[in-house]
Amino acid sequence: MGASQSLSTKSIHEFTVKDSKGKDVNLSTYKGKVLLVVNVASKCGFTNSNYTQLTELYSKYKDKGFEILAFPCNQFLNQEPGSSQDAHEFACTRYKAQYPVFAKIRVNGQAAAPVYKFLKAHKSGFLGSSIKWNFTKFLVDNEGHVLHRFGTTTPPLAIEKHIKKALGEV
Repeated sequence: MGASQSLSTKSIHEFTVKDSKGKDVNLSTYKGKVLLVVNVASKCGFTNSNYTQLTELYSKYKDKGFEILAFPCNQFLNQEPGSSQDAHEFACTRYKAQYPVFAKIRVNGQAAAPVYKFLKAHKSGFLGSSIKWNFTKFLVDNEGHVLHRFGTTTPPLAIEKHIKKALGEV
């Protein structure tokens, strides 16, 4: 699935990604859920605050139709240097992440994961569509459409009001 197909794709649910063990996961599994899609890294200055707050949000809203999809990425100063399984173990052990942590991907360039080409095509950021750093967050509605994009410096708890609105709580 190339960039042109990513642009014509209407929903995140049309993509298949790999889990941390390399198995295919069809994102249609998440139909009906509000998603927060995040490119994560274990050795970034934003790691502790983001993982801590992501875990808090997940605990609070997981039973209300909310899911976090974490995609480890090593494109920014090699801040996710281990394997996909290392990234998964780090998130689950150190931050008690109960949400899925997928296989490592690229979020920019020709080799960017198709799901990220889709996300960026539907919500540009400050200074264009490329991802600027770790922990860029995309909020996706329960039909798979991108609602918002938040940069690295926006803490997960600062977008709680948008999550609640997407869940129909506001």
